[in-house]
Amino acid sequence: MAKRPFFFVSGTGMMVRSQNVEFEWYAGFSAAQKKRSVASLHEEVKCLGYKPLEISTKSNELLGAKLSAFALKLDGVYLENIFQSSKVFQNGGPYMDLLQVSPKEAKRDERLRTSGPLKGFLYQGEMWELKPTTAFYDWIYLQAVKESVPMEELKKLLVYTAFTDIEFNPAKSVNTQARTVALLKAILLIYGQIPDWNEEEFLEFHKKHII
Repeated sequence: MAKRPFFFVSGTGMMVRSQNVEFEWYAGFSAAQKKRSVASLHEEVKCLGYKPLEISTKSNELLGAKLSAFALKLDGVYLENIFQSSKVFQNGGPYMDLLQVSPKEAKRDERLRTSGPLKGFLYQGEMWELKPTTAFYDWIYLQAVKESVPMEELKKLLVYTAFTDIEFNPAKSVNTQARTVALLKAILLIYGQIPDWNEEEFLEFHKKHII
């Protein structure tokens, strides 16, 4: 058994919240095993009255797979590579060469685990702090969505009421595309599109809607 969160938009304030559920975990690294775990997780989420969408390359829905950080691109570069290459550690980084490898290689680069504590993110010449938590990841994710996914497809998110990411383990990491897609849904419900915010405007919105 495993315990993982799902993410949803709650209340008139359009707050992004999470809830943990316990489900049967199918061990193994194959796509088939991951999909079995997704199905098990979704059964538990459905029992709580939600309609879930998996946001990863293991999603059975095309939209969920398209919204994976391994599929989205920003300025022609995979989102996962941009995120990993922007990390600044106490003893190294940013490692800009990670823009030139596959998303999987970027995520698994040993330097990301041996360069000391994470201090922030350097992106397009600007330093992003670690607080608000997830803000940098959410910012570049939304920019990549605007570039990669037509609005007609994005609006299909509105029929789903919960978002999962089978690869996300909150004991090991902070950012997850499932939370960001819940934030994206809140944005679509409020504005009908992704606004052309500057960073300050985005951070103000982020502080009000992420729990």
